[in-house]
Order: sequence, then C-alpha cells, then structure tokens
Amino acid sequence: MAVFSAITHSNHHDIAGMLDALAKALLAMDADAAAVFAEFTEAGLGATRARDIWRNLMGTGLSHFRGIVAESFRDEGRIEGRVEGRAEDILRILTVRGVPVPDEARQRVTACTDLAVLDVWFERAVTAPTADAVFDES
Repeated sequence: MAVFSAITHSNHHDIAGMLDALAKALLAMDADAAAVFAEFTEAGLGATRARDIWRNLMGTGLSHFRGIVAESFRDEGRIEGRVEGRAEDILRILTVRGVPVPDEARQRVTACTDLAVLDVWFERAVTAPTADAVFDES
C-alpha cells in the first residue's frame, strides 16, 4: 500500500518524506521482495521530481538495491542522450524554418530535461510561427 500511496501522491509537497519512509520500510523486508517493490516504485513514479528523489535514496542509502539502480542509471544515460538530441532537433527545426530563436528560448529548450515535454515542443516546432509559440500551453 505504501508503494501505491507514493506513486499516487508523487506530486505531494512532502513526497521526499514519504519516499524516505518507504525506503526504510523496504530495508526491513526480504531483499528479493524489497527489490521488486523498489523497482515498481521507480517505474510508477514516471518522469517526476519524485523519481529523482527515489533514485537518490536508492543510490545512496540503500546499498543492497544498487544493482537495480545501476541498471536504471544506464537507462538514464540513454534517456539523457535522447533529451539532448531532441532539444537540438527543436532548435534545428526552428532555424531551418527561419523562425528566430532568442537566447531565452534557446536556453529554455536546452535546460529542459523532460523528454515528454521536449516531444510536445518538437511537434509544435514543426508549425510554430514563433519560438514562443513552441512553449504556448493554451
């Protein structure tokens, strides 16, 4: 139930405290079962700040879960590469289309680490009349 609660409340203001309590509870469990719950928690947190907190907890305080986390970090390296590539694609599309890209917009694109957000911006960049239109939430 704690895993489902953490996933459900991943945007709660005290998610760090919730995840810390969950991590400590996993330490008291059978290691194999705890590893399954740890992995399920990470997957369920998706691309949120809570996942980053969880990975930090798993990587620093809970050494017997490091094998699981190490695999996740390998995957994260691939994701980082995709993020960087997607940001470059957005800027290139705008440039090729002749859309001016102010420094502020360029910085916003290159600073974004959320692949899902970059995917949305990429799709908008194909037809956006301005760089600001790429970020338009309406």
